[in-house]
Amino acid sequence: MKQVVQHYRSGKLSVESVPAPTVQPGCLLVATRASLISVGTERATVGMAKKNLVGKAMDRPDMVRKVIQKAQKDGIIETAKMVSSRLDAPVALGYSCSGVVVGVGAGVEGFSVGDRVACAGQNYASHAEVVSVPKNLCVKIPDGVSFDDAAYVTMGAIALQGVRQADPKLGDVVAVIGLGLVGQLTVQLLTANGCRVVASDPEPEKRTVAEKLGAEASVSPGELLDAVSGMTEEHGADAAIVTASTKDNAPIVAAGEAVRKKGRVVVVGAVGMDLPREPYYAKELELRLSTSYGPGRYDAEYEEKGRDYPYGYVRWTENRNMGAFLTLIADGRLDVASLTHHRIPIEQAEAAYAKILAASESPLGVLLTYPDAAVESDRKVTLRASVSADRVRVGLIGAGSHVKDMIVPALKGLRDVDIAAVCTQRGMNAKTLGERLGAGYCTTDMDEILNDSAINTVIIGTRHDLHGPMVLAALRAGKHVFVEKPLCLTMEELQEIETLYAAKARDGVRLAVGFNRRFSDHCAKAKEFLGERRNPLVMLYRVNAGALPADHWTQDPDVGGGRILGEACHFVDYLQALCGGQVETVYANSIATHTSGTTQDQSTLSLTFSDGSVGTIVYAAGGDTGLAKERCEVFGDGCSVVMDDFAQSEFFRSGQRTRYKSSGRDKGFSQQMAAFCNSIIKPDTDGMSFASVVSVTRACLAAVESMRTRTVIDIE
Repeated sequence: MKQVVQHYRSGKLSVESVPAPTVQPGCLLVATRASLISVGTERATVGMAKKNLVGKAMDRPDMVRKVIQKAQKDGIIETAKMVSSRLDAPVALGYSCSGVVVGVGAGVEGFSVGDRVACAGQNYASHAEVVSVPKNLCVKIPDGVSFDDAAYVTMGAIALQGVRQADPKLGDVVAVIGLGLVGQLTVQLLTANGCRVVASDPEPEKRTVAEKLGAEASVSPGELLDAVSGMTEEHGADAAIVTASTKDNAPIVAAGEAVRKKGRVVVVGAVGMDLPREPYYAKELELRLSTSYGPGRYDAEYEEKGRDYPYGYVRWTENRNMGAFLTLIADGRLDVASLTHHRIPIEQAEAAYAKILAASESPLGVLLTYPDAAVESDRKVTLRASVSADRVRVGLIGAGSHVKDMIVPALKGLRDVDIAAVCTQRGMNAKTLGERLGAGYCTTDMDEILNDSAINTVIIGTRHDLHGPMVLAALRAGKHVFVEKPLCLTMEELQEIETLYAAKARDGVRLAVGFNRRFSDHCAKAKEFLGERRNPLVMLYRVNAGALPADHWTQDPDVGGGRILGEACHFVDYLQALCGGQVETVYANSIATHTSGTTQDQSTLSLTFSDGSVGTIVYAAGGDTGLAKERCEVFGDGCSVVMDDFAQSEFFRSGQRTRYKSSGRDKGFSQQMAAFCNSIIKPDTDGMSFASVVSVTRACLAAVESMRTRTVIDIE
């Protein structure tokens, strides 16, 4: 299918052929008929991408600070690789479209194939021939409303939420500052609500449009105060809605001057927020910010999982705002068609954006149009025709930051290894990464890889809830499997994997999990140092994990499994590797309460091992990020080992200390991938012990249960 893609490194914008998305649970698959270019937002995005690195850095000082912090921790080389990977990531433009439903995902009710729908959401309602959109970001299009008009649904919902925040009353005077698309729609919504509107914008043509759409007065910014004073007997407007887009805080200053005492200022657009104290203080003004298109925005539970808010408590969610906007169009209360300045086929999108960027005055509505017939798009795009003869032919499923930053670089340097295919949920990501890696093809359909007889190895780097099902599917297809941690999220999945792998292992199939730390040279040197011990070890692993928001996907027990399953598994495996035993009992405890609502990531795990060793993991998300993340201390037979953040290890024996330093933080990524691939090429070599993988997974599942029950869990 065709999609508009912005390449952030080069600034190039192009219309590319990428794999079409598949039907996802909780989503609708929609064949697009029209999509709206948000001129202000997308002009800024494209303009930013076209800047050089210095220009990008000046525009995003917050990101520069993060890069500096990472360089201080991980070194310049690793940081440079990460930055390069981020710059190579493509950007999907567009977030408002309309079309016809061609697929309904599991769990979606109220929609059928053939329904006309309007869709919203960045990375969902993109400029593409086919889009996959969560159900709460889709609404049915009323009869009589065209696809063109319905494509304005996101802008309409944004404008409507801004008006709701202003809480206008019949007869109120309201100033609208900024007359782009959202501003023009705001003018109409206020007029329909019985308000008198004073509109303001530097561009005369936009002021003329606003007057035609119902503004009682439409003036330049310098004339706003006089216009408002004349309409209100110098009292000031009851409210001002700022819909401009500028880094300058002039709109926020003008709004404060224009409204009456105890009036309301609502900020909808991205404007400077350096508030002048005097007018806001003297008038005791109320400042409100409007969050995009309403309650539910940025809430993964609502947008991604489809969990609605109770109607009686949250009357106007983003979905209900979208529906209300389309109803107003159907009732003839809003004129959207007059805002459309250009209709351009998707094939000519590059020229459309060039025209927008070159224009001295930005146009209002620019629509991209699509074929009327339902699109039957291929979910596979061939990138090269040659067939590799390498002995490890990899199908990469999932390509998040960790895979691109750590796994892919470790693979690229290996002999006899070829990345034959890349599969991701979003086709443009699959194509960009596939081209960079020289893959034979890219796809959005995992079955393309599983059914490809030329591919013998699958690497899984998706979100955690997909690991177990994908491992099972890959094993059934007879593929070697490397899966990023964790192996799975439930005991039922683990038992099914154990049973299936027992049969597949007899056929030579290999399975490894991304417990990379045991492959680090720091671990190897510690094991060598402790190799002749006669007694069990006492081990302590302290993790300054750093806080993650409570709504981060890894904290979700259904998606990420929580941080014990999702990350603490690394440290359980490391202690197993050091002592050589497997976990026998687990007792885990967390702090009682936390303001974030999440306590699992501030906990301790007490472990006993089959060789008699004991270990404690202190997993703390509440520490300062200036402290190194990981420290492991090991004691036994008069010896001690201290490992600091995989950068330095110290070994103590008979009062003597030796030290090992690695050139950077060596967490064993390269060594693990080399060992895994070598175990495929040479079946008689040792790979990762499946028994140890099972032991770690059982231990972490037991730790979560132990926190819940406050009891010691016997793994056996």
